[in-house]
This record gives sequence, structure tokens and C-alpha cells, in this order.
Amino acid sequence: MRIVVSASMLAHGVPKLVDLFVGNFDFPDPIGLGPELSLALVTFAEFFCSIFILLGYWSRFFAIPLIINMLVALLVVHGGDPILDHVNILLYLFFYTLILHIGAGKYSLTYYHAEKNKKVKTV
Repeated sequence: MRIVVSASMLAHGVPKLVDLFVGNFDFPDPIGLGPELSLALVTFAEFFCSIFILLGYWSRFFAIPLIINMLVALLVVHGGDPILDHVNILLYLFFYTLILHIGAGKYSLTYYHAEKNKKVKTV
């Protein structure tokens, strides 16, 4: 689940990362931080946090910025629209909340490091 959701979110994050690097700051400013900072924060969430979740490294921690991002998108940016017009945002919000609660699972870097440390302590 986390791999599909993160790969899917990367499709949104990569164009924003390119915009950030080329200096195209034509981006909405939904909470009054300025378009540059808004783009940087959204890029951090959608690109970098998605990579960490994809790898399963501190997934619970990196799900928080994505949850905030989806809440701002749903409630502020698209707040006047009917909620069912943005089912994709609701799905992302659901899955990131699920990741926050259950973690990355057995096939993740965090699990691998925990198991590795457990074996080192028992030896």
C-alpha cells in the first residue's frame, strides 16, 4: 500500500521539484506564507516525504507533512468545492493516516534496522 501511494504521489511531486529548481514560483499561496515557501513545503511533502515512505524509513514521521498537505489542499485550496469532487485527496488522506497509525510494515528500512539492532544486542 505505501509503495503504490508514494509512487502515485511522486507523480505530483516531481513537477513541483522541477518548478522549484528552475525558479518557477507560479504557485498558489493558500495559507499566506508566500508562493515560494508554499511551493517548497509542498515539494518537501510530495517528493521527499514520499521517497522516505516508499523506502519505509520513518514512515510514520514522514506521513505527517503529507497529511497536513492533503488537509490544506482539501479544506483551504478546494474548500469551496463539493467534497466528492476531490476523492483522490480523500484517498491520499486516508492512506497517509493509515500509514501514520500502522507504520511501514515488515518490508521497510525501519523494520530492517530494528531487526538488525535486535540481533546485534542478543549476540
